[in-house]
Amino acid sequence: MAHLPIDHSDVPIRLFKSDFLEYFTHISPVVVLLIWTPVAVLFMVMEILQGSGLHASYWYLPAGFLAGVILWTFTEYTLHRFLFHYQAKSPVAERIFFLFHGVHHAQPQCKTRLVMPPVVSVPLFILVFGLVYLVVAMALGLPHWVNPIMSGLTVGYLFYDMTHYATHHFAMRSGVWKFLKRYHMQHHYKTPNARFGVSSPLWDLVFGTKPE
Repeated sequence: MAHLPIDHSDVPIRLFKSDFLEYFTHISPVVVLLIWTPVAVLFMVMEILQGSGLHASYWYLPAGFLAGVILWTFTEYTLHRFLFHYQAKSPVAERIFFLFHGVHHAQPQCKTRLVMPPVVSVPLFILVFGLVYLVVAMALGLPHWVNPIMSGLTVGYLFYDMTHYATHHFAMRSGVWKFLKRYHMQHHYKTPNARFGVSSPLWDLVFGTKPE
């Protein structure tokens, strides 16, 4: 995506001729918070209610939550690096991946395309939930860990989306916030094929995609 010309105009790039389809490519961060905050809370409440009297302690709740947050950072990195920045081999594939993420690199300051729309986030969430259940509940035999892990993963996703929006539209002049903003702006304007972490540079450090 390094070759994409950058458009700083206030008019969003149109992706579909259909007004109906075009409508679903725009979303406010408030909508993301309204959808996913209750989901994160619900997962944790469900486990507290279901686990009442079944376990000697609830130590696995914070442990599972933390594991979910870390799992999200890995998911974020993997999706951004290998899916959103996939090098398409055909015009049709190029079009599809432009819809996914290329449009954001072409017009990085477009306010309504900075967080993940539900038409993308909901199917991905269902897929990730299925994988977590398959591995944690069925393969490892720890079904009571699924809900706290999913709660932490959802909170991690919310932090990612809100941080992404903030890096593009808030000043963020000090501390870790200044670092995250600078780190992501370098991804856009200096190293589009590196620095894939948005909420954390952890996996860039692990996999060597953080330039010196």
